[in-house]
Order: sequence, then structure tokens, then C-alpha cells
Amino acid sequence: MSSFKRAVLVAFALVVVFATMIFILENQQPTSLVFLGWSSPELPASLIFIGALLLGMAIGPAMGFIAYKRKAAKLKRNLLKS
Repeated sequence: MSSFKRAVLVAFALVVVFATMIFILENQQPTSLVFLGWSSPELPASLIFIGALLLGMAIGPAMGFIAYKRKAAKLKRNLLKS
């Protein structure tokens, strides 16, 4: 990897880190969520948002992997039938 590409990557990573830190520091008000009668403890709003982001980043690829495996199994069954 060239020095320029590495420098751009490091600069981009630093911008993302600083933006995340600013977001966390600006959203410190305590928030409690209520969903279907379930109430969460009061947590900073930034923690709830980042938790939802990380949960979505985990669920999205997992669903894609499951869909890929189902499609591969279906194709394999069709090949074995013919």
C-alpha cells in the first residue's frame, strides 16, 4: 500500500473517531426506552444509538449469510436432482 493511500486511510479513520467522540459527548442526556411494556434503565442517548447501530451491523450480515446459505442449498438440491 502506498504512503499516500495509507495517509488518506489514517486521516479518514481519525475523522470517524473524532466524529464519534463528538456525537457521544453531545448526547449525554439520560434516556429511558419503553417498548411493549418493557422499560430500559436510564442510559445516555448516545449509548442507545450506538448500541442500535452495532446491533444492526451484526444482524444485517447475519441475515445476508443465512440467505446465501439457503440459496446455495437450494441450488445444490437442484443440481443433485438433475
